[in-house]
Amino acid sequence: MAATGTRRLLSPRGAWLVALGVGLLGFLIDLATKTLALAFLDPQRPIELLGGLLTLRLIFNPGAAFSMGEGVTPLFTGISVVALVFVLWRLVPRVRHLGWTVALGLVIAGILGNLTDRLFRPPGFLHGHVVDFLQLPNFAIFNVADMCITFAAVTIVWLVVITQVDLAGVSTRSADKATT
Repeated sequence: MAATGTRRLLSPRGAWLVALGVGLLGFLIDLATKTLALAFLDPQRPIELLGGLLTLRLIFNPGAAFSMGEGVTPLFTGISVVALVFVLWRLVPRVRHLGWTVALGLVIAGILGNLTDRLFRPPGFLHGHVVDFLQLPNFAIFNVADMCITFAAVTIVWLVVITQVDLAGVSTRSADKATT
């Protein structure tokens, strides 16, 4: 890590290692949990845990969040590929801030997890249904990839609004900009 003032920034290599490491770990956890869900859950028999706070309910989602867009699965597949390429070729090479690097790794994990389903699960290539199996009361059924994307979004909002730091680790506060 290189230091600038009081901030510790990642080297380009370090940023790649963190982003890809977080992405790979998240993807593998998503893949493992989906494999377990497929092996042990019956779509007709959901399992309530924690007094109903969490339900394991296996579904196969052809759409996006909340099953929207069920008829356009290939479009979602294409958008996922474009988003993954954008993150890998435009954002990760520019990132130096650890928080942003972790957030981008989570985005990579989330995109890869659901994209893998769309490419390789039934009913077929580009049309595959995403395996979802986690449900909270009065909420959509989701998976670990969805959790990665959600945590990434929360982290990005935190970095932009609260921390006010850009990908490179530079403050975006107007008072700080005036003095630099």
